[in-house]
Amino acid sequence: MSHILLDVIARSRAGHPAAIPSVCSAHPEVLEASLRLARRLGRPIVIEATSNQVNQDGGYTGQRPADFVTTLHALADRVGLDRAQVVLGGDHLGPQAWRHLPAPEAMAKADAMIRAYAQAGFTKLHLDCSEGCAGEPAQLSDAETVPRAADLARAAVETAPADTLLFVVGTEVPPPGGARAGEHGIAPTTPQAARATLDAHADAFRDLGRIGGLVVQPGVEFGALDIHHLPLERDPGLRAAVAHHDGVVLEAHSTDYQRPAAFPRLAELGFAFQKVGPALTFAWREAAYALDALARIAGWSDGDLPGTMEALMLAKPRHWQKHLDPQAADLRLQRHAAYADRIRYYWPRPEAQAALVRLRAALDGRHLPEPFLLQGFAPAVLDRAEALSDLPRLDALLQASVQEALAPYFFGSA
Repeated sequence: MSHILLDVIARSRAGHPAAIPSVCSAHPEVLEASLRLARRLGRPIVIEATSNQVNQDGGYTGQRPADFVTTLHALADRVGLDRAQVVLGGDHLGPQAWRHLPAPEAMAKADAMIRAYAQAGFTKLHLDCSEGCAGEPAQLSDAETVPRAADLARAAVETAPADTLLFVVGTEVPPPGGARAGEHGIAPTTPQAARATLDAHADAFRDLGRIGGLVVQPGVEFGALDIHHLPLERDPGLRAAVAHHDGVVLEAHSTDYQRPAAFPRLAELGFAFQKVGPALTFAWREAAYALDALARIAGWSDGDLPGTMEALMLAKPRHWQKHLDPQAADLRLQRHAAYADRIRYYWPRPEAQAALVRLRAALDGRHLPEPFLLQGFAPAVLDRAEALSDLPRLDALLQASVQEALAPYFFGSA
């Protein structure tokens, strides 16, 4: 098991506000920007792939787990980051990608996936079997999910040595209909529920390896158009709920778009693993759209990156239809700029990549004076881009935008 995770767990369990960011993305430029930032800060980082992005069938990125690892290691080598500083994780590993199938078939696919992840060298594995398969309720209880998660853990330890693996269990998935936001915001998981979920998994995993993390809801969430910020003054008592299990810390999902003060506060509350993903591809898309608009303002391009992406999203709507309100008057805007960032599923498409190639060609070699760039970029992003002087200007701006969103996760010292 990674000494990096063991160190973070030990410091958190000792009461220190220790945490490590987990970047959940398969976007190569987001990954490169994240690795560059980790190298510059001298900090380790967790990079995670989700079961929908990367699986034995290719996922929506077309990558199998071994392909993802090869790509990530090549990026680490390119930016000069020691591979040992990068922990490989799998997020929401379960039958989700095949939940249209009956449970036995979907779980057989999940079994093959977890083996592929373990064989490829992923060591931090979030096992999530909370979603029902064909003919089952949308969300399942612990009584139904725990045995399935244990089956996946067994598959992992049959593939890789148990002492190299760290399992994360539980889920922050809201009840059917979405997370309930009351007058005090999103309700956090109760300590009683957290303790019950952890106890159930601990019993089932007794001979299957180490549980190192429990996913619970600390009171943060984002939807298409809104963000539920962490109430900094509130302590939901979840750190104490895992204290009776040695070596277990809390994991927070959906921390995207939180204010910078939220991340050290989450660490104080025991959330040593802090996941982020859509906020980073959102920042990258913001930068790409800004560059496209500036190129057209300057008369250097007659391309239309948003138009290309709109056509792709309309032609294949399955990635956004169930996540956005189809009756919304601003549906087109939501497709492009909602916090949910469903547009991220379309960047690997050949048409999107071709549009980006055209944008790069339009800006290649152009002088981009600061007053011009300030029309689309914040001064802080321009400052970061200056520090990425080894990159072409366009790439520096794209990666600086990602780094500006990720930087607050690297609070404190190493």
